[in-house]
Amino acid sequence: MRRFYLVGFLVLMMFDTMTQICFKLNANHAGPFVPEFAWFLRMVGAPWMYVAIAGYIGSFFTWMTLLKHAPVGPAFAASHLEVVVVVVASYFLFGERLSSMQLVGCGIILAGIVCLAFDPPDEGHDAA
Repeated sequence: MRRFYLVGFLVLMMFDTMTQICFKLNANHAGPFVPEFAWFLRMVGAPWMYVAIAGYIGSFFTWMTLLKHAPVGPAFAASHLEVVVVVVASYFLFGERLSSMQLVGCGIILAGIVCLAFDPPDEGHDAA
């Protein structure tokens, strides 16, 4: 079952990260927001928008499958690993700068996930 969780969260992280990166690529393609129909057409006409939508759909089904089997607390915490991956990916893919506060936040997220991952399950509760 641990392998199921590991693979499931890796797939979830992949879908979530892909979605966020595609939204960034789409925003770069469309340019700054202007309330014009041409801007809207650039947004919906870019292929990145459809990859992002597919990513959301993949995330939804992966998340629902994981929630059916995984304990909610650790599952919810582990789903936030995507934030860390997107921050790191944005540094490498888009040259975005990372502030010390962002790095501290990523460290706190990682520490929370590690704490929950190694927390023993409550005795007497059915993990169904």
